[in-house]
Amino acid sequence: MSLKLMYITNDVTIAQIAQKAGVDWIFIDLEIKGKLERQKNMDTVISMHSISDILPIRNVLNQSKLLVRINPINEDSEQEIEKVISSRADIIMLPFFKTKEEVETFIKFVNNRAQTCLLLETPEAVDNIDDILSLNGIDFIHIGLNDLHLAYKKKFMFELLADGTVEYIVNKLKDKNIEYGFGGIARLSDGLLPSEYIIAEHYRLGSSMAILSRTFFNQKNINSYNSAYDVFINEVKKIRVFESTLNSKNIDFFIDNKQNVAAKVNEIIQIIKG
Repeated sequence: MSLKLMYITNDVTIAQIAQKAGVDWIFIDLEIKGKLERQKNMDTVISMHSISDILPIRNVLNQSKLLVRINPINEDSEQEIEKVISSRADIIMLPFFKTKEEVETFIKFVNNRAQTCLLLETPEAVDNIDDILSLNGIDFIHIGLNDLHLAYKKKFMFELLADGTVEYIVNKLKDKNIEYGFGGIARLSDGLLPSEYIIAEHYRLGSSMAILSRTFFNQKNINSYNSAYDVFINEVKKIRVFESTLNSKNIDFFIDNKQNVAAKVNEIIQIIKG
């Protein structure tokens, strides 16, 4: 097993570099409605991508798949989804849904013309998970820890990994033959909670998807495409090598790692609280 790695970009050259490095999904992010308000005063990225960014990326991808995150369901959703499909997206992601009805509408509009991915990031979606999972036509579910931890009024997004929330959700998904993932990862040995701990939790929980975070590679700080190439080639390779070591670990390793995650998360929360 190895994780499907995603990277968010509308830069054609970066997309080509990420693909060469073995990033599985290149991610165009159209979501803007409500996002500025939800994430105000947060150190988060609003991508400001547009429909016109999709085709240039589509045209350079021959190995990686193209995922497009649309806006939450609204009066323009059908038209937006039609444009995304006509731009040949492989996977369409619905963010910030709360009800079975929103997901049903999304599946109906996509109409089997692309794969569907739900971004589960609201408490209401967690509460309604059984009803939502009764629907046919869901190919992937990604648990969005950023918005979800804000909604639950947590201090640190990986609290949801340490407190059992992610495990509760994935246990619901395991029976449904839907691939799932959660959160983002930085470079190995980087991030407040080092990626090694998080990747091992992906393996313990049967997760198969993760986003390469801004901490992994921040396009705003790009010096040259050569430096971007070096980061992607070397750092993705390090992740893959680390993953290969996990395939031979026994259950005790993963139980210890889970306990270490909880301890590290608690330390981080204390630091955040000051």
